[in-house]
Amino acid sequence: MALYSRAGGRPPAASAIRWKDPRRYYWLLGLLVPLSPFIGWLLVDRFHLGLFWAAGALLLVGVVPLIDLVAGVDKSNPPDQAMAALESDRYYRWCTYLFLPLQYAGLVFACYVWTTAPMGWPERFAMAATVGVVAGVGINAAHELGHKRPTHERWLAKIALAQSFYGHFYVEHNHGHHLRVATPDDPATARYGESFWAFLPRSVIGGVRSAWVHERARLRRRGARTWSVRNEVLNAWALSVVLFAVLVAAFGWSVAPWLVVQAILGFTFLEAANYLEHYGLLRGKRPDGRYERVAPEHSWNSDHVVSNVFLYHLQRHSDHHANPMRRYQTLRSMPNAPQLPAGYAVLIVLAFVPPLWRRVMDPLLLEHYDHDLSRINVQPSRV
Repeated sequence: MALYSRAGGRPPAASAIRWKDPRRYYWLLGLLVPLSPFIGWLLVDRFHLGLFWAAGALLLVGVVPLIDLVAGVDKSNPPDQAMAALESDRYYRWCTYLFLPLQYAGLVFACYVWTTAPMGWPERFAMAATVGVVAGVGINAAHELGHKRPTHERWLAKIALAQSFYGHFYVEHNHGHHLRVATPDDPATARYGESFWAFLPRSVIGGVRSAWVHERARLRRRGARTWSVRNEVLNAWALSVVLFAVLVAAFGWSVAPWLVVQAILGFTFLEAANYLEHYGLLRGKRPDGRYERVAPEHSWNSDHVVSNVFLYHLQRHSDHHANPMRRYQTLRSMPNAPQLPAGYAVLIVLAFVPPLWRRVMDPLLLEHYDHDLSRINVQPSRV
């Protein structure tokens, strides 16, 4: 919504434009995700149905897509004159900061429930799925925070990653993925014809290896030892070790398997998002053999309103890669970017079923490149 102050019917000067974000308070809805363990408990207590322990998963793959269907898409962008004030508005930062205490309150509550509630194995797994979704969206919050310059935001990113034991993502995403995105060299870029289940181990193992290689090289340039507290991969992993050790000490070894399950589900959710964000997209090469600069057309974009609110505009991924330091509230819809047919929640479910994924996405990818396979990042086995 743009509000103009007019005098004598003349158009306002750029400096006179006042703009209010119509979604300003909608961003707080994202906090429903870390609250989902408590919501699940309330629903189980009220309706006596163990399925509701999976409230987090039901919210993300059921409720959000349905509301997305009704709300549709919104391609509107903030006016250029409002960008600086919007970027500096600390309210939006607190929307992400508040995710973390709720995230860990939910994890502690899940440990308490696993050890005290009368739950069978399916119900325990359902609760693990809920906190796994929280961990996965927590990686997304870490993604937002880890790109920023303030030291405290980078440490908050590591803390958010501790639940999923994915602290190396802090290094690999910024210094590996953003440099190699939409190339065959990037483990986090899915290839045309590659199923999610083939992509998952390649991305997980490749991401760990990439983070370690980068961090070792960084420390050597500074004359520091690789095996030290200054290693950003090791100190991030150490947070996870401490977290899991404290929870096991507080609640007993019976929570250990479920902590592992929720961590695996959490980073699987993240890798599913990675899978769909750049599927089959390829940067061209310049005459000197180097890849061209990252542009909006090298990431799939989605403007579905509700899922964007819950994921802090992660779905406006094209602008994020073109402007990685830009905060989520200022990310723009990019008209020249390839467009996803739905929000991430729907497409993640499709990714888990490769025939459905290929039926929906392969025609869109081929159309984007005018059916020219030489311009597509193709799985080697299909060449």
